[in-house]
Amino acid sequence: MTGQRALVGLMLSVLAAASCARGGKLTSTTEKASYAIGLDVGASLQRFQDELDLPLLIQGLTDQLNDREKLLTPEEANAVLQEFATLMQQQSIEERDGLMEKNMVEGQAFLAENSTKSGVVTTESGLQYLMLTEGDGATPVATDQVTVHYRGTLLDDTVFDSSYDRGEPVTFPVNGVIPGWTEALQLMKVGGKYRLFIPADLAYGEQGAGADIGPNATLIFEVELLAIQ
Repeated sequence: MTGQRALVGLMLSVLAAASCARGGKLTSTTEKASYAIGLDVGASLQRFQDELDLPLLIQGLTDQLNDREKLLTPEEANAVLQEFATLMQQQSIEERDGLMEKNMVEGQAFLAENSTKSGVVTTESGLQYLMLTEGDGATPVATDQVTVHYRGTLLDDTVFDSSYDRGEPVTFPVNGVIPGWTEALQLMKVGGKYRLFIPADLAYGEQGAGADIGPNATLIFEVELLAIQ
């Protein structure tokens, strides 16, 4: 794999040099479309770059475009593509299983240590919270609509979502969010602000969510309860 990375790097350097030699500017529609198609193809193959031989990939592309004699028959090409797809699917499953286990172990270790910190409360479900501001208003029930500001981070402090960053609070039903939020909101008072430490089974579980929240990820939220609608 290291050799393939070096090969990819070398080819990209050659292509970059060629681009610089022509000034690095795209003027005609043909040039722009050609470059855009290259970007699209590159993006679709990027995750496989360690398993691909870039010169042969380019040769296959040029052989097809120029109608040259092929190194594989159509039947052979289809068979090897199916085999490659199966291999990549199995690799993806193994990587995901490994990530699930890693996230679970890290999450359990974090929550165990976090539970000993001053002010952190652990509920029967496993939810942990730290009251930052108590609040002096009403407490919502599951059927209420609430308006909140929040910021969500992973254990490594990566921010995956933030109403503060968008500059606008959000409104939603208390029972329409992940279980950890539904439970926590019913502990809060309007005007209050909590930091929530939500284990995976009260968040997005083995499925994860989006590109940032992996399987079995433990999540941290700062939630400010602004109003009950």
